[in-house]
Amino acid sequence: MSRFPEAPKSLLIRAARGDRSDTRPTAAERPRRARGGREDLEGPHPSTFEADLSDADEYGSLDDRLGDAYDAAIDSTQPGPGQRWSTWRSVAKGQRGPEPLPEWLVTRDAAFDTELGILKTGKEADAFLLERAVPPGADPASDDPASDGAGAAERCLLVAKRYRSLDHGQFHRGTEYNEGRRTRRTRDQRAMEDRKSAWGRAVSATQWADAEFIALRDAWSAGAPVPYPVQIDGTEVLMEFIGTEEPDESGDMQAVAAPRLTRERPSDDLLESYWEQLTHGMSVLARLGFAHGDLSPYNILADGERLVIIDLPQVVDLAANPFASEVLLRDCRTVSAWFAARGLDVDPDALFADLLAQAF
Repeated sequence: MSRFPEAPKSLLIRAARGDRSDTRPTAAERPRRARGGREDLEGPHPSTFEADLSDADEYGSLDDRLGDAYDAAIDSTQPGPGQRWSTWRSVAKGQRGPEPLPEWLVTRDAAFDTELGILKTGKEADAFLLERAVPPGADPASDDPASDGAGAAERCLLVAKRYRSLDHGQFHRGTEYNEGRRTRRTRDQRAMEDRKSAWGRAVSATQWADAEFIALRDAWSAGAPVPYPVQIDGTEVLMEFIGTEEPDESGDMQAVAAPRLTRERPSDDLLESYWEQLTHGMSVLARLGFAHGDLSPYNILADGERLVIIDLPQVVDLAANPFASEVLLRDCRTVSAWFAARGLDVDPDALFADLLAQAF
């Protein structure tokens, strides 16, 4: 599933180290440079070495050709259409996922983020599939993956959830969820309360991304079944892709997202296991002081025999939000109705009482 151009077969090792001078050598220096360059070449020698090495003009021509080869090699490791450099190190440390970092996560500076397509559209955001991978020919000495505890992964799939501004969003129940939330800066809080200002609308859009990243970070650290939150950058949240890769008709590997729970028809044993996993995840959120706020079979993925809870931007503070009890009860009744319709004996009111007891 590689998305990167093949690197040139011949590269100067000295070029890979970044040892390139902007000052051209004099004629007296060229013989030494030409002989040294011949020894430093990787792979078969270019046919230009058949030139008469006693002719200073030929040295200049050879140097120009090698310079062109260097430029081509550098161009082949630049982001192409639909690509960007990995943004892992461009965000502050507090905007990255919790430690320990998973082994599958690519954190190298040389990696590219390649957009592969859209996964899902929603009321307030769209989710895109990204491949973060290190292209062939990248210098392994350009960064140190061990410096931040990361593994040696060279490729991973991520979901980029990008929130829209309030002008383009379709979600109109924000007051019910935002009640009790506070921003880190009082001027941002005042701006959010002024929904007519452009700054207030921009801050509000960012707040949804912040709320989801914080909820994912805390829930993942506490052991809830949620995607690993990789990082947040403005209104874009990068998180773990939940799904598999399978070969298509031509043999190429294609990403297949895990289906939503609403599409599944599990066996009796698996249905009971799903219920235990779901109530465990809801209990973890309750102990953190959260209610999901919009929990339904459409916001739960069935990844084989495990469930993964997604879409947490509207998490409700159980202590500060006056609508919290109503929202939590709605979550309990919605998920209980799906399980009861498939033959599992569940009690939404008992679940609601148990979650409240764990929260307080």
